[in-house]
Amino acid sequence: MGIVHEGAKRAAALGFPTVNISLEDTSLSGVYAACVKVGNNEHVAAAFADPERGILEAYLLDFSPRTLYGETITIELYERIRRSMKFETDKARRSAIADDVAKVREYFKKRA
Repeated sequence: MGIVHEGAKRAAALGFPTVNISLEDTSLSGVYAACVKVGNNEHVAAAFADPERGILEAYLLDFSPRTLYGETITIELYERIRRSMKFETDKARRSAIADDVAKVREYFKKRA
């Protein structure tokens, strides 16, 4: 659980706006299938735990973009999709995020 704060907006520039909170468990790293609770609503998400920056960020799938800065949210991680990676280009990063989102959708489709 944490308060949403403004991030670097790198994923947003690639078409994947995220909500960002402080990462409490620095043993976590990589991309996860997740659910984000905003108020009384839960949203499927692809989440990225970055212990180097101390940030847990999540791209909410099928969510109408709106600013959540200052709101308290909960990000529940379910399954690690992949380890953290460095990318040489924005195109490579965008492709990896799109693949992560597809894997998250598949993960939750199998759970339904």
